[in-house]
Amino acid sequence: MHTPSGTSLPAVPAALAPVLPSRYEPVPGPGAGVRLHPDALPGLESVSATDEGSVWLHDALLGPHSADIVRYLGLARSVGGPVLDLGSGAGRLAVPFARHGFAVEAVDRDASALERLEGWARRIGPQVAGLVVTRRADLGELRLAGSYRLALLAGAMVSAVPPARRPGLLREVASHLADGGALALDYTAHELPGLIAEPRRTWAFQVPRFDGIDEWVVARQVFDLAAMSERITYCSARTGKTSSERTVLTTDKWIVDPDRLAAELHAAGLRVEGRRRHRIDERTESVLLVCRTDD
Repeated sequence: MHTPSGTSLPAVPAALAPVLPSRYEPVPGPGAGVRLHPDALPGLESVSATDEGSVWLHDALLGPHSADIVRYLGLARSVGGPVLDLGSGAGRLAVPFARHGFAVEAVDRDASALERLEGWARRIGPQVAGLVVTRRADLGELRLAGSYRLALLAGAMVSAVPPARRPGLLREVASHLADGGALALDYTAHELPGLIAEPRRTWAFQVPRFDGIDEWVVARQVFDLAAMSERITYCSARTGKTSSERTVLTTDKWIVDPDRLAAELHAAGLRVEGRRRHRIDERTESVLLVCRTDD
């Protein structure tokens, strides 16, 4: 479980060592060693669970970000629908939006995630399922046909789009926003001195599960400042009554340069109307932008 912010962080219990993967590295410097993460977990928020076994891990990684559903719903109530959910995953935002009566087009490159989204919507009922349309597509090559009042790049999805393709995506979205519509996106802003001081970070945490499986994860986050990228590897050890397994899940993301993103939004004909910052730790913060097309 997550250790509350401000609580001193104990080392991973020695008894856990036999079931942890061996591919992680200790954190260098003062207090070296694998640390239990105090609050928000790094980086898989923009990656769909790859199989049924990783759904619990995926939910744990999204947990600290779940408050954004309320903020995005509030924005939808002010601008209306239809809503375009880019990088929807298994429907974390799309299904709640449909439950609140909004028509949603959910776009993701992961077919299995879209299947889970559709199944969730159907289980709720035909009214919700009827408001959701899914589409499999890569955001870097997206071509839209509809018109939307609200477009979302939530869960730091903008950092999953290669920088060379991001301007094209922003232009495509802006050209399909209805009059008075908005694009809302969030990303993790890193302070450069912090990345230089600690380009490799390692965390350990227990995944909350309610199916009789005990799961611990070691997450290794590696930043490449020359490429402005980061790689996050999750080594998971799952232990049940009669069996155990180890899995490795890796995601590559891009470090967002706020000045470059601002220039790309401007070039796409979008102006930043609102900005919200939330401090994650002493070196990182989450930034939410609400953008409108130029009048």
